[in-house]
Amino acid sequence: MRVSRMAAVATAAVMALSVAACGGGEDAGSGGGGSGDGVIGKAASGKLIIGVKSDQPGLGLQTGTTYEGFDIEVGKIVAKGLGLDPAKVEWKTTVSANREPFIEQGQVDLVIATYTINDDRKKKVAFAGPYYVAGQDLLVKTDSTITGPEGLDGKKVCSVAGSTPAKRIKEEYPKVALQEFDSYSKCVTALGGGQVDAVTTDDIILAGYAAQAEYAGKFKVVGKPFSSEPYGIGLKKTDTAGCTKINEILKAAVDDGTYKAAWDATLGKGGTPAPTFDASKLSNCPA
Repeated sequence: MRVSRMAAVATAAVMALSVAACGGGEDAGSGGGGSGDGVIGKAASGKLIIGVKSDQPGLGLQTGTTYEGFDIEVGKIVAKGLGLDPAKVEWKTTVSANREPFIEQGQVDLVIATYTINDDRKKKVAFAGPYYVAGQDLLVKTDSTITGPEGLDGKKVCSVAGSTPAKRIKEEYPKVALQEFDSYSKCVTALGGGQVDAVTTDDIILAGYAAQAEYAGKFKVVGKPFSSEPYGIGLKKTDTAGCTKINEILKAAVDDGTYKAAWDATLGKGGTPAPTFDASKLSNCPA
């Protein structure tokens, strides 16, 4: 009886080791070729949470429970490419300061939110893309004499805390009185009320605000970009498989015309032609 019990224990140990050897050597979501907990696995499970902006006309705008804009359409393209019905995507509002924490904490699976790829952020998250390249510019009142960043000394300029544009103003234009809010819509409201002299962020975001019916004729984009802002799709730093797959999806969207269709249905409505998409630059995924 004692021998039988010892044999049973030994058999159980061997089985446990076998299971560990088959399934535990590498976390499926860690990016080393596995994808169980990465975006590929999440999509296969029937749900994907995508962080987006909610206050950027033409890019990511929330009305009631509905989100619309170019970033939203890109999210739908990615979801479909991952095999998920875009209608099953859960959209979650993000602001500039919480994009990395939301990804790291697993509150979202992806962030598609005018998210500039830079070296500091790449220390925390991975980026697929870029799917669009913007340039930092200024939004001012139509009668403003500001013609570019060189005219900002002593001026009150608004941007969003945690954003690349805010960081650039601090570092390169120290004589500017920078006001930081948690959303660009608040900056635009402050501009309209005369509390600030300019709003700064990416040109395409500013153009979206200037085109809103409530601001028609009141604001203008200066039109003198002073940076290059490659927009990426953020995901967990370890999810190399998911990042690589998204780049493949983006390239396919360019080739089959769905990328252009997404642009034409959103930002293109104002007459701006779809940008030239250079698929050769889709190289931001970690090794």
